[in-house]
Amino acid sequence: MGKRPGLIYEAIQRLNQLMAPGEKRSEAKAQARARGETFWSFSDGKMHSYQTRETYQALIMRFLHWCRDVHGLKRLAEVDARADELVTSYLSERKAQGYSPWTLTTERSAFRLFFGSGTLAKQLELPPRHREAIHRSRHSNNPNRHVQPHHWESLLAFLDATGLRRSEVRDVLVRDVLDDEEQVYIRVRRGKGGKERWVPVLPGREKHVLQIIKGRTPGEHIFAKLPKHLNIHAHRRRYAQAYYQHLSGRPLPPASGRLPQGVVDHDAVLAVSRALGHNREDVVLTYYLR
Repeated sequence: MGKRPGLIYEAIQRLNQLMAPGEKRSEAKAQARARGETFWSFSDGKMHSYQTRETYQALIMRFLHWCRDVHGLKRLAEVDARADELVTSYLSERKAQGYSPWTLTTERSAFRLFFGSGTLAKQLELPPRHREAIHRSRHSNNPNRHVQPHHWESLLAFLDATGLRRSEVRDVLVRDVLDDEEQVYIRVRRGKGGKERWVPVLPGREKHVLQIIKGRTPGEHIFAKLPKHLNIHAHRRRYAQAYYQHLSGRPLPPASGRLPQGVVDHDAVLAVSRALGHNREDVVLTYYLR
């Protein structure tokens, strides 16, 4: 008789069952609204993208190893029976260790989905997420200080011109560059949530992008490899700010305080958001423009 499946194996099996890559979260959300449900945030209890699966699985595996090493739990049923207690204790430790509000919130979301409870660790108050606490890509004059820039000039310029994510840059092919004479676009075949989008190349940077692909075969990856320590988000931020200023003809929104009425070009913000693959105005204002 074979061995009983262990904790990690059981967790992987559950994660497999929670995957719904062919279904659309937006449709489930629309159905919930049609039923009269109201919500600030929405989850249908499924993972619709492989990126979400990768992120959540890493967080859940770390938590389950903690359950095994600290509490001696070896079966998923044992963890299920104490899920609220264990998650609350784990997040409390992480909070005391100084992990960011965004990390803690993401971890709690992963655990709530995995255990099928939207109120897991409800009694634990997580620190609020304030824009002023965001340090990523903001406070360094040399975000790529661990990268030799002269070795990657074409790549860095391409990132500033397109604002693509790491996975998107890795997967982009020569044939994904479209020049329609008035505008150059980059086709992202699988962006956030597995969605396709066309990203406008920053006006004035078109020639550089076209030069990179000149004479190359359509099915070739534009960049064969990416440096490990490259700060991709810093380049996405530069692209977002430059593209917003191009579209709006206005300066960037003030970095602190409330936004006065009329200071933001909301159409330009939405266009930048779509180019980045977010389609959310608040994300662009919080993480990219301010």
